[in-house]
Amino acid sequence: MKILKKIWNIVLHLVQYAAVLLLLVASWFGAYYIMGWIYQYTGVPSSSYILQAINIIVAFHLFFGTMMLMGGLFFRKKELAKMKNILDAIRRISKGDFSVKLDEQAEYREFKQIVESVNELAGELGRMEMMRQDFISNVSHEIQSPLTSIRGFTEALRNPQLNEGQRGHYLDIIEGESRRLSQMSDNMLKLSSLESDRSSFEHSRFRLDRMLQSIVLAIEPQWLAKQIEIELDLKEVYIEGVEELLSQVWVNLLNNSIKFTPVKGKIWVDLTADEEGAKVVISDSGVGISKEDLPYIFDRFYKADKSRNRNAGGSGLGLSIVRKIVDIHRGQISVESQPEQGTQFTVFIPIQWQ
Repeated sequence: MKILKKIWNIVLHLVQYAAVLLLLVASWFGAYYIMGWIYQYTGVPSSSYILQAINIIVAFHLFFGTMMLMGGLFFRKKELAKMKNILDAIRRISKGDFSVKLDEQAEYREFKQIVESVNELAGELGRMEMMRQDFISNVSHEIQSPLTSIRGFTEALRNPQLNEGQRGHYLDIIEGESRRLSQMSDNMLKLSSLESDRSSFEHSRFRLDRMLQSIVLAIEPQWLAKQIEIELDLKEVYIEGVEELLSQVWVNLLNNSIKFTPVKGKIWVDLTADEEGAKVVISDSGVGISKEDLPYIFDRFYKADKSRNRNAGGSGLGLSIVRKIVDIHRGQISVESQPEQGTQFTVFIPIQWQ
């Protein structure tokens, strides 16, 4: 009898585990169907992270709601208590409390993976919330500075004793700050649009060397104004990608090189390729970047030299856009630099659009 009872308990537990797994799968698909129906009326969230978080939260509510209803028939009180702890944690997460952390060492048994997923979800959402707050703080800071300048010089223009030279100087400053605000807005919109699915971009096959030549010629007034010498070493290379986006990469990198290279400096643009992809190296004899700043230069709004970038009119978004576009093409970007010894950006783009 004892052996039969043990066998029965094992079979019963296997049935319970199978039922839990089937219910979890059904809840997951149910969440997608329910949210798909709701999105028809409310619209799909623009961020894939938010979309996944909503689907996970709805799926967990469906799962644990059904489990609570069936708990009286299939689960012991101890298991129900564990489920209640997990459900309470999910409810706190749904209300914005991302400090939730369930004890993974506790005896959750079949719920262990769910507990790990809840903790991971809380951690990821917590990091997203910190990024969101940092982004809002940075945007507010970056917008406040030009607005303060515009307001101050607008008030100064009311002074009837200003001569035409001073008045023109103040108007130039107001125009420059307005242009910087407009550029910042455009860059933020571009970053937002790049967060969408890469499959929405139309790609084509084109010669990368010709694109680089055209861009260098297009920005000729900028490097000629500083008497900068640009040396090109471009191999004939065909790649697949989104021309408009990749063009933005080279424009941003070259503009940075021109901006931070002194008068009569030099910029090198090299293009090589192998069976896997194309490598573009853009280096300059500019002011360089400190070792402490290098890990952060691709972060949004980060400026290695705040005063220098502000005077140059930068918004700290250009390199963020560059990295996002390279990521969309499944490429890689790296940077090497030392103060007063120049900077070198290396961009690798696969030959085939993957």
